[in-house]
Amino acid sequence: MTTSSSTATTSKQDTPLGVLVLLTTAAVTLGEWGLLGGLAALPAALALAALVLLARRVKRTGAIFLGIGIALLVWAAATRADWPELASRAFGTAAFIAAFFTALTTLRVASSSSPAIERCGRYLAQQPPGRRYLALTVGGHLFALLLNYGALALLGGLAEANARSEKNPEVRAHRLRRMLLAVQRGFCSTLPWSPFSFAIAVTLTVVPGLRWLDIVLPALVSSALIAGIGWALDTIFKPRLSGPRPPRQVIEGGIGRLAPLLVLLAVMMVLVGGLHLGTGVRAVGVAMAVVPTVALIWIAIQRPEAPRAAVCAVAGGFAATGLPAYRDELVLLMMAGFIGTMGAPLLGPMLAAGGLDLTVLPAWVLLPALVWLVPLTGQIGMNPILAVTLLGPLLPSPEALGVSPVAMVLAITGGWALSGASSPFTATTLLIGAMGGVSARHVGLVWNGLFTLLTGFALSLWVLGYGLL
Repeated sequence: MTTSSSTATTSKQDTPLGVLVLLTTAAVTLGEWGLLGGLAALPAALALAALVLLARRVKRTGAIFLGIGIALLVWAAATRADWPELASRAFGTAAFIAAFFTALTTLRVASSSSPAIERCGRYLAQQPPGRRYLALTVGGHLFALLLNYGALALLGGLAEANARSEKNPEVRAHRLRRMLLAVQRGFCSTLPWSPFSFAIAVTLTVVPGLRWLDIVLPALVSSALIAGIGWALDTIFKPRLSGPRPPRQVIEGGIGRLAPLLVLLAVMMVLVGGLHLGTGVRAVGVAMAVVPTVALIWIAIQRPEAPRAAVCAVAGGFAATGLPAYRDELVLLMMAGFIGTMGAPLLGPMLAAGGLDLTVLPAWVLLPALVWLVPLTGQIGMNPILAVTLLGPLLPSPEALGVSPVAMVLAITGGWALSGASSPFTATTLLIGAMGGVSARHVGLVWNGLFTLLTGFALSLWVLGYGLL
């Protein structure tokens, strides 16, 4: 009785937060479509209100981020006459990130009740050793397009359960590591090109003037390098067992189990690409409208006997408990965007006064440096969103470097993907480490150390080739 009362109280207290974040998402989406009119400042105001509610119960890291944000706000107010404009822009970035996160999360909620998606994941995890890594890499890539970080939880959890069922401890350890790395690297390979990734959403803001369609084809080459090098390393360094190989597992169902996932992906990509091309709205703005709509339709399809009741129940639960459960993630993501956007104009004059001029660097030095920027800052705990929003505006323009802006996007998003594999502070390494029974630092530097170095080298060559040739 006490537990249920406590839960009910918590839900009641958190519902305003969930509703406020949903309103922020709606306002940002309307703004992306040019439908806010004279209410352009509304998303920033709603984000500020949401952060006030989020700050009531926040963990240590979130409190540090909030403290840094407040310090930057005070610094700007004390030193710049245009600080209200800077603050409005920074809260606007926080609103955009909260809205993008919320929109993607709706599809994760819809998939959690879909037996077809779980069967699809189980089919991939049950593949024989010769093709299991490749199946999970491709599967991790496809699932990540739909579920974002939820793909790691779903496929990683199925991989963990599959490996734990093996009685031989040597086989179990090798299988678990290889399966989890396949899922993680498949996830990271989506970051350079997916219209549903934060890497694309944030980088296309930092490097303006480009559409998603302008970068998607060369970005797919980056994606292929990330996935291909991971598969090659797994194949070359295949572990040698001291005993006999275990018998093959029985695979439930056939390749037709992938059909629901592929159909859903095709629908999403056609809608996003078609509307992006037909309306001129940014791909991320289209995604923020399309993803929740598809999620609601998916929920309704799963309950054909009472679709409206199902949608209302899920939407109500999402506002009351689903979104507030991501309190810590929302604080970190929103404040990363706020700090980066607020800090860059404050840091720029200081660097210029100190004589630091990045425009003197030749493109053949700066482009590869951008590939390594995000993973290196990730080693000291800097969130990729924070790194890109803070350091991106300080970079010289592509025109000043004499390179295509696409090359700069390729460099930044490629580095973002490397950070997802190597930084001990990202959600990917934390999740994979927890499921693999090792620390996130072990995942990033030991399991993925060679992969990061080789892939970083390959991406650097690719970016240089694209940018200069």
